[in-house]
Amino acid sequence: MKKKKIVVAYSGGLDTSVMVKWLSEKYDSEIITVTGNLGQKKDVENLEEKALKTGASKAYIIDLQNEFIEDYVWKALKAEALYEGDYPLATSIGRPLLAKLMVEIAQKENADMIAHGCTGKGNDQVRFEVGIKTLAPDMEIIAPLRTWEFKTREEEIDYALLHNIPISITKQKPYSIDENLWGIAVECGELEDTMNAPPEDAFQITKSPMKAKDKPQEVTISFKEGIPVAIEGQNYSGAELVSYLNAIGGEHGIGRIDMIENRVVGIKSREIYEAPAATILIKAHHELEKLTLDKDTFRYKQNVSHQISNMIYDGLWFSPLFNSLMAFVDSTQQNVTGEIKLQLYKGNITVMSRTSPFSLYTLELATYGAGDTFNHQDSVGFINLIGLPYKTMTKVLNKNKMVLNEHVVGK
Repeated sequence: MKKKKIVVAYSGGLDTSVMVKWLSEKYDSEIITVTGNLGQKKDVENLEEKALKTGASKAYIIDLQNEFIEDYVWKALKAEALYEGDYPLATSIGRPLLAKLMVEIAQKENADMIAHGCTGKGNDQVRFEVGIKTLAPDMEIIAPLRTWEFKTREEEIDYALLHNIPISITKQKPYSIDENLWGIAVECGELEDTMNAPPEDAFQITKSPMKAKDKPQEVTISFKEGIPVAIEGQNYSGAELVSYLNAIGGEHGIGRIDMIENRVVGIKSREIYEAPAATILIKAHHELEKLTLDKDTFRYKQNVSHQISNMIYDGLWFSPLFNSLMAFVDSTQQNVTGEIKLQLYKGNITVMSRTSPFSLYTLELATYGAGDTFNHQDSVGFINLIGLPYKTMTKVLNKNKMVLNEHVVGK
C-alpha cells in the first residue's frame, strides 16, 4: 500500500522540530518539510539537514523575501495596517504567503495532508487553516499541537533532548520567537507575567533607547504611489530597503512594542514585537498621506485601515472583502508620491521635512502673512450652515421643554 504524504510547515523551531519526529513516529507516512524564507535570521541552509535527520524524506527551502515585501507587506503599508493601533502585523502578513506555499508544494507532491505547528489557542492556526481551506478546500489539515501528549514547552524540550533534536531554545530562555523582515514577535517565559518588564535578552535586533547612539540620524525616504522606492535618492528592492531600515532603526532603538492584544480565539496575550523598518515606514507613509490626500478620503481611509488590520490579524487575507478594501486603498495611493525626511534618535522618530508634487498644502491659503489669499468672510456663511442643524435642535428642544414645564405647572 502506498504511503500517504504529509507536507509540514517547518521553521526549525522547537514545535516544528519536535513535530517532524513525532509525525514520523505516529503516522506511517512520508514527511516533506517546507520552509519559506521571509527574512528570518536563522540559518535556513542548515534546516534541510536538520529536517532530514528528524524524519523528513525531503525538505523544501524557498526564498520568498522579495515576494513577501512587494506582494504582501507593501499592501499592508499602503493600508497603514496596525493591529489595535500598535502591531505592524509582521507574523500575520507572512502567514497567507506561507499558506499559499504549502498548498503549492502539497499539490506538486500530490500530498494527502498538510501539517502545521500552531497551538490550539494561537492565532496562526486560524491564519494557516483558513488560508489553506480557501486555496485548497479539499486538503486535509493536521495540527499535532492540538492533540499530542505534550502539555508544556518544557516537555517538548525534554522530548527533543531525548531524541537528539538540535534546538536553540533552553528552559532558562524559553521564548517563542517568530521572525521575518517586517518584524519579530517574542512571547512566553517571563513575558507571560504582565507585571514583568521585558528582559533585554527578549529583544533580538533593537538596542535599548537608553543605550542607543547619542547622535541622531536623518533618513530621507522616497515614495511612489504609496510604495517606498529609495533612501537618500538610492533605489532599493523591497527586501533591501526594509533590511536597511531595520539595521539603522535598530541601532537607534526604534520599533520596540510591548502590548496586550486580543487574540483571534478570544483570549488576551502579552506580546513583544520589534519592527524598526515597519515603524519608520508607516510613520513616513502616514505623513505623506496627510500631505496628499483630501480630508474626506484621509478620514475614511482610517476606518478602512482599521478594518484591514483586523482582517489580516484574523487570517482573512484571501477573502473577497479584503480584496475589495485593498482596491479602495490602491485607488487612494495614486498621488501618494514624494519624500519624507525623518530623524531617528533614542527610540523616537521626528519628521524633519515633507515634499510631494501632489501636495495639497498651499502656502498662500495656509499663511497668516502678507501673501494670504484665503477669504476670511467666507467663514461666516460656512459656520452658519455647519451650525444650523445644532442651532435648530437646541431651539426646538428648549421650546418643547418650556411647553412641558408649563403643562406640569398647570396641573
